[in-house]
Amino acid sequence: MSDTELAILVDRFMRQIHMSLQAKAAGFDTENVGPGGGMVLLTLADMGPSEMQELTRRGARDKSQMTRLMKSLETKGLLERTTSKADARVSIVSLTPFGNEVVDTLRRAVAEAIGQVLSPITEQEKEQLKHLMRKALG
Repeated sequence: MSDTELAILVDRFMRQIHMSLQAKAAGFDTENVGPGGGMVLLTLADMGPSEMQELTRRGARDKSQMTRLMKSLETKGLLERTTSKADARVSIVSLTPFGNEVVDTLRRAVAEAIGQVLSPITEQEKEQLKHLMRKALG
């Protein structure tokens, strides 16, 4: 049975983070990657060099959306696409060194936004939350 209250709280938590990031984007999104581009960069940073198809699946985007995002991020020098050695029809996407710098900036901005949302809880509670999230996310 699903826990509707937990779902509502997680959704509210995510929206507060999103609103905080939107409000501060001018200060950290110097490359104008936007929320979609930021999600792609952060996902790619977690996954490492990946097939375009897998990145599209994990990014919950359709192929045409992902192709546009990839072109934009590639033009900005944040990622590069290469051909798979195993299958010439497959593109492998990876972050460039500049892309890694932008990811670091994005991660700091996300950490700050989450820190604001979690400010009412104690350090011990934050450690417990980290433990629970590691457990839930594998």
